[in-house]
Amino acid sequence: MNTEDTTTTRQWPDPPSEEAYYGLAGEIVRTIGPHTEASRVALLTQTLASFGNVIGRTAYFTAEASRHYPNLYVVLVGVTSMGRKGSSWAQVLRLFRAVDPDWARHSLQAGLSSGEGLIWAVRDPITRHEPIRKNGNRATGDYQDITIDTGVSDKRLLVFESEFASPLQVMAREGNTLSVVMRQAWDTGDLYTMTKNSPATATGAHVSIVGHITRDELRRELSTTDMGNGFANRFLWVCTTRSQELPEGGDLTDADLSPLAERLKDAMQFAQTVGQMNRDSAIKKLWARTYHELTEGRQGLLGAVTSRAEAQTMRLACIYALLDKSAIVREEHLKAAVALWKYCLASAQFIFGAALGDPVADTILAGLRSGPTGLDRTAISSLFKRHKSGTEISSALTVLREHGLVKLGPPSQDATGRPREVWFAVGAHGANQAGKPNSNGAAPTKAVAATRVKNGRTQNGTRT
Repeated sequence: MNTEDTTTTRQWPDPPSEEAYYGLAGEIVRTIGPHTEASRVALLTQTLASFGNVIGRTAYFTAEASRHYPNLYVVLVGVTSMGRKGSSWAQVLRLFRAVDPDWARHSLQAGLSSGEGLIWAVRDPITRHEPIRKNGNRATGDYQDITIDTGVSDKRLLVFESEFASPLQVMAREGNTLSVVMRQAWDTGDLYTMTKNSPATATGAHVSIVGHITRDELRRELSTTDMGNGFANRFLWVCTTRSQELPEGGDLTDADLSPLAERLKDAMQFAQTVGQMNRDSAIKKLWARTYHELTEGRQGLLGAVTSRAEAQTMRLACIYALLDKSAIVREEHLKAAVALWKYCLASAQFIFGAALGDPVADTILAGLRSGPTGLDRTAISSLFKRHKSGTEISSALTVLREHGLVKLGPPSQDATGRPREVWFAVGAHGANQAGKPNSNGAAPTKAVAATRVKNGRTQNGTRT
C-alpha cells in the first residue's frame, strides 16, 4: 500500500511538484525510492544537504556584501516517530560513503550540546604566546608562539541529529552558546564565543545539519526566542511521512548505486573548482519575480521562521546547478529550488502556522475558538485561573487583534449595568491561505510571535 504524502490532517502539505526532483538529485530519489519506506522529499533534501557539505567551502553566490555557501540546515519533521526519517538518512549515507569515504569517516558527527563543542570539531590551530627561556630556564625577554593543538584541517562538518529535540533542550539552558554558534556557522563559518575559558575558534568552517524530530516535540522544545531571533529561519523544515510498506525491505544493491556515486563524485570534483557562482542573464526577469514573491513577507511566527526564503532558495538553486556541473544557475535550477522551497514553506505553515509563540495569546485564542458565543474579560481571566494580570491579557488581545485573529464584539452590559467586553475568534482558523487582508480589511491573519517579529525583522527594523 502506497501512503506517500497521505493527508495526516487537513493541513498536511501537498507533495512538492516534480520540478523539485530535477537532475541528478531526482535520479537518486527515483532509484532509491522503490526500495525504502522513506518519503521522496526526505531522500531529496538529505541528498542536497549532503552534497552541499561534501563539496566543501568552495562555490558560493554573493548577495549584497555576503557570501552564501551551499551548507544547509535541514530538519525532517514527522507527525509521529514512524515517519521513516532514519531509513531515509541511512539510504543517503550509504550513497555518499561511496562518493567520499574520508568525508564519511571524519566529517560526520553527532551530539550537538554546546557552542564550544561545535567549534572544537572544526577548530583552528591553537597557539600560546610564551617567553623564550635559555640557560637554566632563564627568560630572555623574547617571546614565541607555541602550537599546543594542531586544529582540524578538513573544515567540512555534517552534524546528524536523529533526536533533534536534544540540542533544542540544551539550548534552553542558561549560558548555553549553541544557538549563537550555529547561527555563525550558517552565516560565515567563522566561529567563536566570548567564554573566558574557551580558547578555540574556527575560520572557514563548512557546517551542515540534518535533524529528525516529531512535530509535537518541535513545538514543545523550540523556544519563542529561537523562533524569533533568526535561529529557526536558518533551517529548512520538511514534513515527512512513510511512503510505503515494505515488510521484506528493499533490494537496492551497490551495483544500482555505483553509477550514481560516480556521477556524484564527478559533480563534487567540479564543484570544488568553482568560486563565485552567478545566475544566467536569461533568468533575470524570472528571478526578479521570484525574489518579490520570496521577500513579500508573512506575518507573525510563520514570517519569522521563513524570512530567509530568498537566501535558502538560492542556496538550493546553486546545489542543483553544481550537481549539473554548472557554475551558472539556470532556469531549471531556480525552478527546482523554488518548488522545494514552496514545500518547505507549506511544511512550516503546518508546523508553526497555528501557534502564536506567546503562551498567553495562544491560550486566549484557543479559548475563543472553542467558544463560538465569545468570552468576556472575566471568562478570559478564568482561562488562566486568574493568574495573569489585566495588563498581560490586554497586551495579548492587542497582538491577536492587530493580526486579525480576534475581534471585539458590539458594546454590551452585564447584569449590573456595567460595560461588558466580549471577544470573538475570527474565522475557523484565524487565517486565510493567501495571506491577504480579510474582507473586513483586517491584517493578514497569520500566526504572530510574542516578539512581534514581522518579515524577519524586529520592531526597530533590525534583521534577525
